[in-house]
Order: sequence, then C-alpha cells, then structure tokens
Amino acid sequence: MLRIHFTPRDLARVTLSTKPAPLWEVLLSLHMLQHSDGRLVFDDWRRHVRAKVAPDQMRLLLELTPPRGYSPDFLTPADCPSDFDSALELALSTPRQQIRSQLDLLSKYRPVSPWTRELAQGDRTAMRKLGHAIRTYHDAAIAPYWKSIGTHVTADQAHRGEALARHGVDRLLSSLHPRVRWVAPVLQVLDMHDRDLYLDGRGIELQPSAFCWQVPTKLRDPELKPILVYPIQHAPGILRQSSPDAAKPSDALSSLLGSTRASALEAAVEGCTTTELAKRCNISPAAASHQATVLREAGLITTRRVGASVRHEVTQLGIWLLSGYGSGGSREPE
Repeated sequence: MLRIHFTPRDLARVTLSTKPAPLWEVLLSLHMLQHSDGRLVFDDWRRHVRAKVAPDQMRLLLELTPPRGYSPDFLTPADCPSDFDSALELALSTPRQQIRSQLDLLSKYRPVSPWTRELAQGDRTAMRKLGHAIRTYHDAAIAPYWKSIGTHVTADQAHRGEALARHGVDRLLSSLHPRVRWVAPVLQVLDMHDRDLYLDGRGIELQPSAFCWQVPTKLRDPELKPILVYPIQHAPGILRQSSPDAAKPSDALSSLLGSTRASALEAAVEGCTTTELAKRCNISPAAASHQATVLREAGLITTRRVGASVRHEVTQLGIWLLSGYGSGGSREPE
C-alpha cells in the first residue's frame, strides 16, 4: 500500500489537472499494449496500434516501459506541458545524470539492450532514436484519439471539481477511486508497493488518465513534484478516433438531437452557466435555458445552483453519447 501523508498546507495545495497529459497517456498506453486487460475498451485500439507502429520503433519503447513495475520517471517529467511537442522536448532535455540513474534502476529489474546503455551514457544518437520512437508512437496511438480522450478527461475533471467546490477536499480525496482510501491525513492507495510519501507542504496534483487502468500511479522519485495519476471511468467507445474523413460526433448528434441541442450538450462538457451556454451556442439566454431543461430531463446534464446563477455539467450518459455510443453499452467489469 502506498501511503501519501498530507499536512494542512498540502490540503490547501491539492490541484486537479484540467487536461490529459500526453506523455502519461503515451507511457500508460504502452503498458496497456502489453497485456489484455480491458478488452472491451482497448482491443480495437490495440489492433490499430500494432498495425501502424513499426516493430523496431515499438521494441525501443517497450524496453523502457515494462507492463508491471518501474518505468523511468524522465518519460513523464514533472510540470509537464499539456501539448505533446513541448512535453516531449522537456522529457528529452532531462539532465543526463538523472536519466542515467533512472536507467540504472531499470536495469536492476530487467535486462537492458546496448541501445539503453547508450541512452544511459547520454549518447545523442540514442536520444534522437528515443524521441523519434515516442513521436512515431504518439502519432499512431494517441493523436487519433486525443479529442475523445480530452472529452472524457475534461468531464471527469468537471465532476471532481464539483465535489471539491461543494463538499471540500475531504470529499474529493475520499471519492477519487475505489482503490484509494482517505483516512485523514493519509491517502492510502491499495495494490501499490508498500511505501510512504510525505508531501511536506508541496501539495499534490491529481491527473486523470484514459489509459491508467484499475490502479493509480505516480512518479517513483519522492523528490519530484508529487502527482497521482488515476483512471477515469472506462467504457466501450472511450477511444474514438478523430479523422478528417470520419463524421464528427456533432454531426451524428445533430441527426439525433437537432443541431442546437447537440451543440448545447457539447458546450456543457467543461461546465457552464446558462449565460455561458448561450454564448457558446450563439443563442439567446431563454433558448439556452430551454435546451438545458430538455437535456437535464433526458439525463444528459445536471444543473446545480451556484450563488445567483446555475451551472450545467454533462452526466456520464451524456459523455457516452458524445463519444458515439448510447446507454446500451456495458461497462467492462473490474
């Protein structure tokens, strides 16, 4: 069990990421590629990736990312930007000594190739190969699904943010995940190695992830900025490809709901007031209120009062509909 120890200062410095983290999705998706868990959610994606990524590129990445156990922290740097190019540049600019020590640690758990040893020695050619492999993999495995991933992560963040705003940090931490327990002032993460992490006033960032499966994860080095990556709710259709040739979700939704109502549902993903909904959809406040009422009665959004206004947020049913499948889909059993 991982035990994360909070001080009062840490509780005031809990932050929720509002966007998916591209390098965390790269790393965790490489883990998912190496086993068969979550078949209803990931099998179509697995087939797509295996057909698109060259074996030599995949081999380099899999050597650094075993499906269980330690993966080097420099692959997912702390304070990582939310855009892929900047994130990759930050990872590849990790100090050589830090990369060397992390790859030395990896070598204690599994054999490493001459290429990994060259990487540990700071060889520029080896580093360029790594950067090229990560980019090639990202373009095939993550980029086509990024819009869908972003939709689900944003919705998760909106729900967590509501819990934080309405009930405080205790509710947020206690409802984070079934394998996470909040026994103040300690956050217990089950099914992880027995370890204690003392935040010591640094706070912690909570990062939702589409490819994190069943058990939350974190950086190994306790001296790095604390982050806990946790799974969003998984359901078939969560990984929906976006392409110029594919029909946009809004096109399909427009046929089902009408264009204005479909736009209103999409506009509410990040949460909004009625006035904000009207602006996003370019309709009058009265029309926005009507659309919100219809969507709420259909179970696609929730509405709660915040001061003098109300705030609309998409339900899980609404997210499923935005992702291209209806309520008939079943969730993969855990």
